Amino acid sequence: MTAIVKGDLLYTGKAKEMYTTNDPDILWVAYLDQATALNGKRKVAIDQKGLLNNRISSLIFKDLAKHGIPNHFVQQLSDHVQLVRRVKMIPLETVVRNAASGSFERKFDVDHLTKFATPVMEFFYKSDALDDPFINDSQIEALGVATQNTLTEMRRQALLVNQRLQTIFAEMGVQLVDFKIEFGLTDQGHVLLADEISPDSCRLVDEKTQQSLDKDVFRKNLGDLTTVYQEVLTRLAAVEGSQQ
Repeated sequence: MTAIVKGDLLYTGKAKEMYTTNDPDILWVAYLDQATALNGKRKVAIDQKGLLNNRISSLIFKDLAKHGIPNHFVQQLSDHVQLVRRVKMIPLETVVRNAASGSFERKFDVDHLTKFATPVMEFFYKSDALDDPFINDSQIEALGVATQNTLTEMRRQALLVNQRLQTIFAEMGVQLVDFKIEFGLTDQGHVLLADEISPDSCRLVDEKTQQSLDKDVFRKNLGDLTTVYQEVLTRLAAVEGSQQ
């Protein structure tokens, strides 16, 4: 296999930078040591955060692939870098909720962590300028963001991801409250799980202490983010290692 070499900067996001490589089908993703909130309006440098998210996301993507859920992950190249398959990103955040928290809790005045009988699924239109507004199927089709067939496939895959993530986190002694994922389209038009899955994109609560183990620690000034993310990585690595 030809060695992958980093090329030109394609995109700088809130938590990652993406570069081309000498392989047109592969992107170089560098995880940044910074945390953001309020759609990037609040930004703070946090040592080791990128390293921890890269390792966590890499382990989760590998686990999902092993359990029949394809995704764009190719390889963890270093502490802060992973290689991913290049896809055309669909500008939607797919949110799956197993219990009430965040905007759902505020909008519907539901008690914190009220468990749902079945998962709640929502779509949000990716736009920092618009603060990522909620969007329904009719609006998605009207804007030409995705077809109904694509949405159906996104929902199917999101529920599979939810099932596997709940299993992983339960083995870690953690409740998966909710999470957001993103999808892209391959050159063949297939829907593929992409972006990242980490404490930045999940709400995680310790089953015994009910303490947050995710970016809410940063959003709500609840403690040291690096310590929390390291705890998630330590538990995840132990679970994944026991399955080898």
